[in-house]
Amino acid sequence: MSEVWKPSVTVAAVIERNGKFLMVEEETSDGVRLNQPAGHLDPNESLEQAVQRETMEEAAHDFTATELIGIYMARYLSSRTGQEVTYLRFAFAGKVGARYDTPLDVGILRAVWMDYPELLASRERHRSELVLRSVDDYLAGKRAPLSLLYTHASVLGELHA
Repeated sequence: MSEVWKPSVTVAAVIERNGKFLMVEEETSDGVRLNQPAGHLDPNESLEQAVQRETMEEAAHDFTATELIGIYMARYLSSRTGQEVTYLRFAFAGKVGARYDTPLDVGILRAVWMDYPELLASRERHRSELVLRSVDDYLAGKRAPLSLLYTHASVLGELHA
């Protein structure tokens, strides 16, 4: 039987408030990088739950996804393993809520609000080209309703009647 190839599924929150975007500075194997609050989909959670969790863990903010900005596929050579990794990234727009005084995820140095010119000026520090691409798509008004996404209830551990 041949091995089944699977991409890494990630989520990202594109959060804009008063012309600034909520970003995180994070330690990576390539040095300190900028990214949206983002991360991997965990078992037994929906995409919306994942982006809400990642925003809390990485930026200590409540976040409620209201729209899908885009779905992005990118392939990178892992600097750690030397293997090609394919990412399938779901970027969400939504409402940012309260900020909490809680520790940020391991490797996250700080959350910072940046305007678009600051994002452009720091391009070489972006985690990937998807950081700016998803902001550009957000600014261009690209949105899709969350109703396009469907998570089968039993995956989330709900009981069937």
